[in-house]
This record gives sequence, structure tokens and C-alpha cells, in this order.
Amino acid sequence: MGRAGLNRKTALATATLTLAAEAPDLDVLGRLKGPAFGFAHHRGFTHSFLGVPIDAIVVVGFVYLISRVRGRKIKDPDLPPRWGVLFLFACLAGLSHILLDFTNNYGVRPFWPFSEKWYSWDIVFIFEPVMFTMLLLGLILPWLFSLIDREIGARPRGPRGRTAASLALIGVVLMWGVRDFEHRRGVAALEARTYEGAEPLRVSAYPALADPFRWYGVVETQNFFVLAAVNSLTPEIDPEDDLRILYKPEETPITLAAKKSYLGRAYLDWAQYPITETEALSPPEAGYIVDFQDLRFVQLPRLFGPPNETRHALGAGVRLNQNLKVLGDLYGSGEDRKLYPEPK
Repeated sequence: MGRAGLNRKTALATATLTLAAEAPDLDVLGRLKGPAFGFAHHRGFTHSFLGVPIDAIVVVGFVYLISRVRGRKIKDPDLPPRWGVLFLFACLAGLSHILLDFTNNYGVRPFWPFSEKWYSWDIVFIFEPVMFTMLLLGLILPWLFSLIDREIGARPRGPRGRTAASLALIGVVLMWGVRDFEHRRGVAALEARTYEGAEPLRVSAYPALADPFRWYGVVETQNFFVLAAVNSLTPEIDPEDDLRILYKPEETPITLAAKKSYLGRAYLDWAQYPITETEALSPPEAGYIVDFQDLRFVQLPRLFGPPNETRHALGAGVRLNQNLKVLGDLYGSGEDRKLYPEPK
């Protein structure tokens, strides 16, 4: 955004935009109070419409202090800092962060603290290689052309990088349009059929990492969930992938106690397709573990690990004693699982 033209409006625009675009992720500091607290507050206030101007004030204040320490040294003395404009730019950069997070399937809570509802567009993966490539080329190509101009002795042709940056931003918007179209086709393919004779109550399609036409579908029926691979180019459910049916677990006093825990409440507030699995420990007086999993992310182990590896991508567990008192939270998988106490 800076190279596309905003850095011609005021000094320190690029630095302010860059810092403000990253500022919402300061919520990672919540992890200092434990993983459950960090999870509950991730993409919360700093990622909300109310938090954006506060993030902007902090960023502009920081840039102002740094400029005073440096003695207000700027590249162009004829373009001084305009602090009101920089505040507006910082707000714009913060909103761009919320928009980018909204496009993936983790989601955001833009109306926090007035509403805890999560929103997600579900059209790109958490890391989108096509978008990353376009933005990276928008930064690198002007630098390469400037080296070529320098070698051949050509005169610089206007402000460096403006055209490439503008084309990169336009390319991102066009990519979102294509992904939204493909996403709608994938959802329609999931809605167009029955599953084991059951009508779908709701369906969702989530993007794969590399294939723009492959989506991982989640279907909820009255008694079970269905996981299916969808080809939006056709569009149809991929016949090469078997449908995976997960029956909804029975609600028990054990699962109810886990869901009432601090982690359980935060997880169920965020998850779109939550499912639980209860493990009775041995000996019986050792208690229970209730694992939480959001079916949006069950495909991540298949993408990043061996097919038969048991992992809980973005999952968590609650440990209870035999009297159903919460002992703490569990994260990770297998022997790497660690128990953390519940926040007070």
C-alpha cells in the first residue's frame, strides 16, 4: 500500500503502514498467561473494529518517538510527517490485517467486545502461496528493474515500485474473486446430495494448500458429520476419496464438565464443527481426558505429515479427575502432550 502511492502523501508512511499491519498480532502476548488464555484472546480486541484505532494510536506514537530519537531525519525534507494522515494510514493497515485474516478459515471477531461471533470467508488457506508470490514480486521486480536501469545507464522512470505494487494489489483482489467463485461451486456440490440417506443440515468447504480447485468439505447431518474432498472445477465430490463419516458422540456428564471449563467454553465459542472424544484413563481413579477437535482442520495432518500419523491440528484436551473436577488443559499429541493448569 505504501509503494502503491501512500508513501507520496507523507513521510514515514511505509514504516507506519508496516508496523500497523502487524500490530493486531500483538495479542500473542496473551500466551504469557498460558495457552488457554492466549487461545481465548487470539484474534480478539486487537483484531476488532474498535481495536484498530487503538492499535493505530500505539503505532503512530511509537513512530513519533523513534523519529524524535533519530532527530527527524527523513529522506525527503520537502515531505514532512503528517501525523493525522499517518494515523489514518495506520487504521487502513489495521483493517487490511482484519481483511486478510477474514479470508482464511480461522476467522476473526471484528465486532468484539460487543459480539463474540466469529466470521470467516473460507476462500484461501492460512498461508496462500499465490497471493504471497504476487506480493513478493510486487516488491522484488522494481528492485530488479532498477538494477538493470543502473547497468545500462537509463534514467529512472518515475517513482520506483508504484506500478508493480498497484498490480500486486489488484491481482490479490482478482484472486479473491476467483477463489470466492470456486468456493461457492464447492459448497453447492456438497449441498446437492444426500449422505447415507440423510439430508445435510449445513455444509462448508475449506481450501487446500496448493490446488485451487480442491476443497475439503464438512457436512453436518442430524446424527453424524461427513468429511469429503470436493473438486470445484467439475464441480463434484471427488470419487477417489472415500467419504469419512464421524458419528456425533453422546453427551455425558464427563463431556459436559469439560465443556464448562475455561478452555472448553473458549474452544466451543470458536469452533464451527466441534467434536469431542473421551478417554478413560487407567487406573480409573486417574480420571478422564476429553479431546476437542474442530473438523475444519482435520485435514492439516494429511497435508503436513504422514497419512497415518495421529495428530490434533488446532485441537486441545481437558483433563478431569474421577469426580469430574478440571485438573488442567492438554495440548500437542502423544508423548509430547503437556498439562497446563486452568486460568483462575
